[in-house]
Amino acid sequence: MKIKHKRRLAAFLCLLMLGTMTACGSKDKETTKLADGLEITTDGDKTIVTFVDAFGEVHGMTINSKAEMMDYDKSAFVKDGEKMTYTDSANYTYRLGVDVSEHQGAIDWTQVKAAGYDFAIIRAVYRGYTEGTLNQDATYQSNIEGALAAGLEVGVYVFSQAVNETEAEEEAQLAIDSVRNYNITGPIVYDPESILNDESRTDDVTGEQFTKNTVAFCEKVKAAGYTPMVYSNMMWEAYKFDLTKLSDYDFWYADYEDAPQTPYNFKYWQYSESGSVPGIEGSADLNIQMIAAE
Repeated sequence: MKIKHKRRLAAFLCLLMLGTMTACGSKDKETTKLADGLEITTDGDKTIVTFVDAFGEVHGMTINSKAEMMDYDKSAFVKDGEKMTYTDSANYTYRLGVDVSEHQGAIDWTQVKAAGYDFAIIRAVYRGYTEGTLNQDATYQSNIEGALAAGLEVGVYVFSQAVNETEAEEEAQLAIDSVRNYNITGPIVYDPESILNDESRTDDVTGEQFTKNTVAFCEKVKAAGYTPMVYSNMMWEAYKFDLTKLSDYDFWYADYEDAPQTPYNFKYWQYSESGSVPGIEGSADLNIQMIAAE
C-alpha cells in the first residue's frame, strides 16, 4: 500500500506541474510555482501544496502520504455549459447528480431526470448548530419519493453538528431509520460543516474529535447494511480530518474551482453550488460521480 500511495502522489504532483511557471530552491527544498499562482514546495519528505478556499484565500497543506491519493487526470475534467464531463473514458466513466434540501422547495424530479441527472443526494437529517436538536428535513419524504419514482439513484446526507461519538451515532441512527422503508442504493453521507458566520456548538471541537465522530457515524451506517460516505473539502482535509483513520470510507469532495484541488481520492465531486437545473427553482448543487471503467 505504501508503494501505491507514493506512485499516486508522484502522479498527482506531475499533473500539478503541467502548469508550471518556474522552479527554484536548494536540493533539499524546492518550490514550484504554478500558472494559477499556487505552488508546490518539497522539503525533505514533506510536500506542501497551496490551495484556494471558497473565499479566494490561499492556504497551505502538507500532503499526508499515507492517505489514498487521487488518480484522476485533472485536465480531463471539462465543463460543457454547467455540466461537468470527464474526457478520459478509458479509465473512468461518470454520472451527474444533484444534492438538495428543504432550501430548494418543491422539486419536479421528472424534469431533473430528463435533464440528464441520474442521482440525488437528499438531506434527511440535520442538527441545529446552537441548540443541537436533531430534525428531519421538511421536504425529505417528498424528495426521496419523487426522486425514486423518477428513476434516480438516491443517497442521503446528514448535516452534523455532533460534538462527540454518541451524538454522531444518534445522527446515523435517525438517518438509518429515515431510509428504512425506501430502496436506496446510494450512500448515507456524514456532513460535518463549520459554521462560518455565527457561533456554533462545534467551534471548539478538535480535529481528533471530528475524526472520531466520523468513524462512529460511518461504522453505525455500515453495521446497518448501508454504504457510508464522508463529505469534505480542502479545509477539512488540511486542518481537521485525520485521513489515515478514514481510509475505509469513500469521500464526497466539495470544491468550486475548475478542477479539484485535492491530492486525495474521492468518489463524488460537488463542483458547483449555483447550478441551474430544470425542475428545481433557484440554484442547486451539482455533482459528478466517478466510476472506474471495467
